[in-house]
Amino acid sequence: MGAAEDVPVIALSRAPGERVAWGRPVWFVYLWAIAELLFVTNAWQVSSRLRVAVLRAFGASIGHGVTFRPRTRVRFPWKLHIGDDCWIGEGVWLHNQDHIRIGHDTVISQDTFLTTGSHAHRHDMGLITRPILIEPGVWITSRCMITGGAVIGRSALIQPMSLVGAAPIPAGEVWGGCPARYVGERFARETA
Repeated sequence: MGAAEDVPVIALSRAPGERVAWGRPVWFVYLWAIAELLFVTNAWQVSSRLRVAVLRAFGASIGHGVTFRPRTRVRFPWKLHIGDDCWIGEGVWLHNQDHIRIGHDTVISQDTFLTTGSHAHRHDMGLITRPILIEPGVWITSRCMITGGAVIGRSALIQPMSLVGAAPIPAGEVWGGCPARYVGERFARETA
């Protein structure tokens, strides 16, 4: 490529806005931002039941027996679906501009970041979203990053500080690294 001056720059002032992903009126999104700050992200609010009740009031589909720890963030609760008996760890950020579906008996550990959004980086920086599917029994350990399009199979385990992209993670496997790669089997396989 030529000189640095020849490399194009995308004019962010002309980039399409993100409101297309909101899925609710502006006033509702702002009301959610206040409720999230007071009841979900707030480290002084220790009640998991209250946190879950507020998320449900704003449209989240959350099963029974879900533990939702303090300092969590949820971008749009109306795009969040969590099965029964899940544990959502402290500091987890669900940046769900598209739907995030978490199967029952799943653990999302501390400071993990799930994001369904990206940008058209070669065109106009317009928002691009893809859902995340986490099947039942998965354990995503601490400080992982899961991006849009990810499908994590039943009872898979993602090691700490791993990056999971759109390549599907098969059921029962352990993956780790940046980007995540196959490490082994989570459960010992029976031999005949």
